[in-house]
Amino acid sequence: MPSLPPPGPDRRLAVLALAVCALAVAAAVVSFVRGSFIGIVWILLAGVSSNMAWFYFRKAKLERARQAEVAG
Repeated sequence: MPSLPPPGPDRRLAVLALAVCALAVAAAVVSFVRGSFIGIVWILLAGVSSNMAWFYFRKAKLERARQAEVAG
């Protein structure tokens, strides 16, 4: 069973949210290394985007399971 859902809008949104999360974490690290507390905003953005990624991955997984149940 593949870890990624099949191609579609939910998968695309999940992957983009995961990319935003990774970039926000990198930006937070750079901000904190430079001594700026704006990194707190980047951490909050990483939290929101990781929740979005989890939501869309879960939504695609449930949709795939529902389709398999109907087909099978």
